[in-house]
This record gives sequence, structure tokens and C-alpha cells, in this order.
Amino acid sequence: MTEEFKKRFKNFLLLDIETVAGFASYEQLPERMQKLWDKKAVSLKRGDETMSNAEYFYDRGAIYSEFGKIVCIAFGAFYWNERDEIAFKVSSFSGDDEVQLLLQFKALIEKYPADQLVLCAHNGKEFDFPFICRRMLIHCIEIPRALQISGKKPWEILHQDTMELWKFGDYKSYTSLDLLAAVFDVPGSKNEMSGDQVTKVYYEEKDLSKICRYCREDVVVLAQLYLRLHCFQTVKPENITRVE
Repeated sequence: MTEEFKKRFKNFLLLDIETVAGFASYEQLPERMQKLWDKKAVSLKRGDETMSNAEYFYDRGAIYSEFGKIVCIAFGAFYWNERDEIAFKVSSFSGDDEVQLLLQFKALIEKYPADQLVLCAHNGKEFDFPFICRRMLIHCIEIPRALQISGKKPWEILHQDTMELWKFGDYKSYTSLDLLAAVFDVPGSKNEMSGDQVTKVYYEEKDLSKICRYCREDVVVLAQLYLRLHCFQTVKPENITRVE
């Protein structure tokens, strides 16, 4: 690994978010929002009537920032240990109070120079970054400079996206983190649960700690994949620190 790459990692933060439907059921949605979800569901289902609008909200509501909320943000960073080996530390913010969660994350990224911080996520440009920003606006939280992209030139936006790195300009299909991890022989994160179970685990099992473990492991996979996409050796398991 070059010294230039080491220097770049000084202000490099990898992240992943876990989102759930904003309410435990469709029936709990305000009436105005129910009507708007019904309209959205028609276009999303495209004639597939195997699920009702209520079932579809529970199944897909977490994907849309207007109808979902963030319950966990995991983040990690590379560093070099005393043996000059690459190491990785991952932690997370979580909670039922989305405002507090977003304020914690805002405080974290504002510790970095806004014009130097590189945020990296898988499909982050389409999902994680805009979802965070939209939820901040909904709660009247000022968006940190590092996340503001309006009016910026493409080369001024420092965000990295491992899915984009893999696409090479090909936008025909979505490639999951799990698939790329398998392709590059990186251990996966789906041992305890998978992304489509997050709303159920949150509302029915009420196990936020399980969601956070899953989210942190996704960041570990993301970090290892990022290194493989640059033809670097992955972090040794003993050099990975997980902070709950």
C-alpha cells in the first residue's frame, strides 16, 4: 500500500445505515400519509396484487425516506497499528430517537475537515447519503458540509461508492454488497439476519442490538471489499476492532 493511499485514509469514513418503516403498521400512518402511500404502492406494485398496501408498507416502507426512518448508522475507519499493519475499527450509533441518532452522526463527521472527508458506502450515492440528508431536513437538522452536494462540481464531491466502483459506468443493474463480497472471497455479514428482516426484527423482536451487529458487520465487509477493489490485501481478522 502506497504512502499516498495511507495519507488518504486519514480522512476516510466507511458507513452503512439500517432503516425501518416509520411506523409499526400501515394503520398507524397518519391518514394523509396513508393516502400518499396508497398512490405510491400502485406504481411500485405494477399490478402485483399478492400483497395489500398495508403489507407492502411493512415490507417496503423502510426503503423510502418519506415513509421510513434510520435506527442505526455504523461507521468505521482504517488505521495502522504498532506493527505498521493495516487495521480497522467499527462502531455505531443507534436508537429509537432518530433525531438524537442523526445529531450524533452529524457531530462525528463535523470533526473531520469538510473539504477532505471521504464518505464511502455501498450504493451510498443512491441510498445511504440521500436518505441521511432527507431525514435531517425532515427534522430541521442542518446538513453537514461534507454531505452537501448541491451546486458542487462532480470533482468537488468526495463521496465514494463501492457499487459505482464496480459498475465502471454500467448502470443496467444493481449489484449487492453480498454478491461482490462473494466474488472477491470476502466473508459475508448475513449470518445472523439479512436486510429485508430489519423492520421485523425492530418492531416484532424489538432487538435493536441485533440490527446494530448486522450493520457493523456490513461496514466490515464494505471495508474489506474496498481494499480488494484496489488490489490491496484485506485487514487480518485479529486487526479488526468492533465497538458496541
